[in-house]
Amino acid sequence: MQTVVDLVAIVGLTLLLVRQQIGGLTAEYSVMLLLLVMGMVFTYDQFGVYRSNSSFTRKALTLLKAWSLTFGFLLLVGFAAKQTDAFSRLLLGQLFVTGYLLQVLLQYISRQVQTRIMAHAVPADNVLIVGTGKLARYLQNKISGNPWLNQNVVGCLELPSAAKISADKISVTLYETSDFGTLEEPNIIGTLDDMLVIIGQNDVRTVYFAIPLGESDLIEDMYFQLLDRNVAVHWVPDIFSLLLVNHSVREIAGLPVLTLSETPLTGTRLLLKALEDRVLGTLILILISPFLLLIALAIKLDSRGPVFFRQARKGWSGRIFHIWKFRSMFLHKPETGVVQQATRNDPRVTRVGAFLRKTSLDELPQIFNVLKGEMSLVGPRPHAVQHDEEYSQRIASYFARHNIKPGITGLAQVRGLRGETKEIDRMQQRIEADIEYINNWSLWLDLTILIRTMGALTGKNAY
Repeated sequence: MQTVVDLVAIVGLTLLLVRQQIGGLTAEYSVMLLLLVMGMVFTYDQFGVYRSNSSFTRKALTLLKAWSLTFGFLLLVGFAAKQTDAFSRLLLGQLFVTGYLLQVLLQYISRQVQTRIMAHAVPADNVLIVGTGKLARYLQNKISGNPWLNQNVVGCLELPSAAKISADKISVTLYETSDFGTLEEPNIIGTLDDMLVIIGQNDVRTVYFAIPLGESDLIEDMYFQLLDRNVAVHWVPDIFSLLLVNHSVREIAGLPVLTLSETPLTGTRLLLKALEDRVLGTLILILISPFLLLIALAIKLDSRGPVFFRQARKGWSGRIFHIWKFRSMFLHKPETGVVQQATRNDPRVTRVGAFLRKTSLDELPQIFNVLKGEMSLVGPRPHAVQHDEEYSQRIASYFARHNIKPGITGLAQVRGLRGETKEIDRMQQRIEADIEYINNWSLWLDLTILIRTMGALTGKNAY
């Protein structure tokens, strides 16, 4: 319903602005309006605008990202079709600002109306959470802060000591940073032995089991006790002590499937990523072509040898490909089977190569890998195959970073995690950033990283 309301509001606003400033709907503005609606439907679905139950502030921020990306799509189509001069910049600016504010207002009104309707029309269900660990805390706060659920948490039950210890090991990666800092302590009202008494005293209609996977015997015992109590039972398994990669819950042939690890590039997301790389990659290649020629000439004049350097790397799903880079070192014969990382003041680096490495311009030829589909503009940086083998033996789940295409730049790079990795902790931080990127992938995140990359091309770790 909210989707329809927003679309109707935006269409109405657009028609009003066009009538006021143009005089009537022309063929160009008809096409623009159609593309705007299509972009909203597709982009808002990708951002989960109508599926999230976060705070109003976060919902407004998500809406801003989706709306901005929709307008970015319009501008991209306009530039590609060379039709930007056919549209009023004032009208587009007013539509962007007013359209966003109108949607925020509609979202706010919808939330207030829903809250009041639920509060007066339907009595809230009392719910009980079995568990007191971080997962139980997270669940308690999310239920209490979600007016759409219309549920009231009466409290949490403490688990037996062994299960409680296991539950407290849940990784904080389950929560977003802003969420975790505001979580309230669980309201403990008893132990597991008190469950049936508390259910009767508080007229509990729903029970959530927030307990570890290894305590399935507890679930079985409690479940059979609750079958005769007309209580809805939900199990929220503790899977967050594992390293989750783009986890999700889905259904196959009527069976619930809990996905612990999967690439985010499936279905329309794969198409979006491919379009992003091909369209932006082509534009970037056109822009940097003069620089590629100048750099190639400088390399040839500075030292003997080829302009380009190619090296085997592991890409998406562990497939081997050969990465393109400008040669930044003198010709030398490396030790058999050994790939030595470049270090600060490395004598193997040429004069031009030192400048290229300092500014990351040696990475520019990887745009050809992007256009071939072997790499992406944004993603985890691919390491040498020998380094993959070395670090995979020292860092747990190292190869989880291969669940998405490698990139020219990435989240780790814009955070300064680049260059030589003498300490294993530094590589660990880089891997954590890569997996964070996979778990949160979106077009908006890619665009943000590309913009931040401009300020991270040089830095203390670039050499």
